Amino acid sequence: MTTRYVYLARHGDADAFGRLTDVGREQAGLLGERLGRIPLDVVWHSPLPRAVDTVQEIVRRRRSRPPVIESDELVDNVPYVPPPNETPPSWIPFFDGWNDDDASRGAQTAEDMIERFASTPDSAESRNDTHELLVTHAYPIAWFIRHALDAPPVRWLGIDSANTALTVIEYRTGLPPSVVMFNDMSHLPRQLQWTGFPTSIRP
Repeated sequence: MTTRYVYLARHGDADAFGRLTDVGREQAGLLGERLGRIPLDVVWHSPLPRAVDTVQEIVRRRRSRPPVIESDELVDNVPYVPPPNETPPSWIPFFDGWNDDDASRGAQTAEDMIERFASTPDSAESRNDTHELLVTHAYPIAWFIRHALDAPPVRWLGIDSANTALTVIEYRTGLPPSVVMFNDMSHLPRQLQWTGFPTSIRP
C-alpha cells in the first residue's frame, strides 16, 4: 500500500503587517528541528510573507534541503461561506459583507487545494511513499480536516490551529484519509504554545 503523508503547519506568530515576530521565528525553527528526521520530498507554502518566512526558518534547521515550492492554493482563504440557516450566531458578523463572488472564489480555491494535495496514490501505479510539508494558514488546515473526516462543509468553522502546530493526514490507496495528529505543539516550550488563539486558560 502506498501512502501520501501530508504534514500541515500553520505559519509562526506574525505581526500586524504579516511578518514573523521573534516568537514566530523561534516557533518555526523548533518545528524545523522536529521535522528534521522526516524524509520530506517537498515543502509547499502559501505565497503570503508569514508563510514564506516560516518555511525559511524550517528549512534552515534541516540538514537536508527539500525543494521549496510556492502554491497559490494554500493562501489564507475562507473555503465555504455558509447560508444563514447554517451559520452559528457568533459567526454572523464575520460573514457580513461576503457576496456570492467572494464565496465562489473561496470555494474554488479550496477545491483546487484538495484536488492538488489530498489525493490518494493511484493504485494502478507502483510508487514509493511520499512526505510533503504544507505551510499554510488556519482556515485551509480546518478545511483539510473537514474533508478528511467527510464532515459537512460548515464544520470547517471552529477547527483552529495554533502557530506552527503540526497536523498529519495520511492518504492511502483504497482507504479513507486518516487524521493521525492535529494541532500538536509538543515541539514548543509552554511559553510558545497557543499563540494564534484568543487569550484563555489552556491545558
